[in-house]
Amino acid sequence: MAFIHDDFLLGTKTARRLYHKYAGAEPIFDYHCHIPPREIAGNRRFNNLFEIWLEGDHYKWRAMRANGVAEKFCTGDASPHDKFLAWAKTVPHTLRNPLYHWTHLELTRYFGITDLLDETTAEKIWKQANEKLATPALTTQGILKKFQVKVVCTTDDPADNLEHHRAFARQRHPTKMLPAFRPDKALTVNQPAGFNWWVEQLSAAANIDINSFGAFIMALQKRHDFFHSQGCRLSDHGLDHCFADFCSEKIAAGIFDKARQGGPVSPLEHSQFASFMMLFFGRLDAKRGWTKQLHLGALRSNNTRLLKQLGPDTGFDSIGDFPQTQPLAAYLDKLDSENSLPKTVIYNLNPADNYAFAAMIGNFQDGTIPGKIQYGSGWWFLDQKEGMEMQINALSNLGLLSRFIGMITDSRSFMSYPRHEYFRRTLCNLIGRDIENGAIPNDEGLVGPMIRNICYANAKNYMAFPGVDEAAPKNKKSGGRPRR
Repeated sequence: MAFIHDDFLLGTKTARRLYHKYAGAEPIFDYHCHIPPREIAGNRRFNNLFEIWLEGDHYKWRAMRANGVAEKFCTGDASPHDKFLAWAKTVPHTLRNPLYHWTHLELTRYFGITDLLDETTAEKIWKQANEKLATPALTTQGILKKFQVKVVCTTDDPADNLEHHRAFARQRHPTKMLPAFRPDKALTVNQPAGFNWWVEQLSAAANIDINSFGAFIMALQKRHDFFHSQGCRLSDHGLDHCFADFCSEKIAAGIFDKARQGGPVSPLEHSQFASFMMLFFGRLDAKRGWTKQLHLGALRSNNTRLLKQLGPDTGFDSIGDFPQTQPLAAYLDKLDSENSLPKTVIYNLNPADNYAFAAMIGNFQDGTIPGKIQYGSGWWFLDQKEGMEMQINALSNLGLLSRFIGMITDSRSFMSYPRHEYFRRTLCNLIGRDIENGAIPNDEGLVGPMIRNICYANAKNYMAFPGVDEAAPKNKKSGGRPRR
């Protein structure tokens, strides 16, 4: 039997039935990823397995470095073929790392390759995969169709012009690509040089001369309005922790002026400014009916030598040990007290915070919609089988698993869509085992719809994006055929 088979990770008869009947065929609602919109709109065709699989994958780079592979085979100037061979030699050493599962799941689902990848099979797999990559089925848009991706939400700076989203929308593809508003740079007054460079980009995008804090706020409001006009209904923040040193607008304006003049901003001033801005963004989201995402707890760019050499997002980030619960509670409570708390998804990166986050969401459910405050899926270092199970268990024990909006890819790679399958198999295995142990009724009418909803419908209904699951508009001139 091949390693990746129909019942992979499904340890009981009930788990197998739940997955094949209720989970496996559901479409994908990918509400958080870092896929480049340009590559979707341009329908990129990948020249070889390196380009689609290794080009920007810091998960694989970390494993290769740990295996003694030189940097030239990760981010350096080695040939694509030699980089792939270096990865193939590393794969057998990744046993019990989720990379071993993901590697073979991806080879099977994208290319129909069931061989185990190692040094002896590398050349055969390289050739077979590259032949498949030359077909329309594995361009970026072909992949979205293949995996039934109904929605893909990218991660976009307020200064982005969203030209690729508009171009893709004109192509009438069955997938909706929608932006997500990620204004993290608006908080970085503690880094005046980078902050001021970004403010100039924002100024140009909003067509507003940002000569005051009021103009800064106005520009962000204008960009929020623009994103909304382009179908955006989702914001996102990647923070060490929430900020809760609330201050007046006058104090925030003074800090802004200091940063604009290139002056030093103290840690307290940074926290005060960021706290003011996060309340501002929360109010904007609530007013527009958006969903806010809070990704909390990453300790980024730990290796300063390689940060200078390679730049950020190259595999030197880690799990941070930040105090989370008190500032998170204060932030949510402040917005709630103003009746300005939007739908919110909170994600933790430190597993020590699992139960704290799962408990926190219960404090701010207000009866307006099911699961208004969500405990997000296992993220980054926790998006593997054990991390998923820990998140599901914490949510189940302290909240309503049945209202959970499910998995995200959180990926820069077009090879990551099988992570949804991986999550669904893990979910069904967990629930199936509980049923067979007598902890959950063996009632398919009770359990089956819950599984199906977690896989897709809960996210669709919660996000309430316009036009999702509606038929694509027909092109009158072409009789409804897609334009390319």
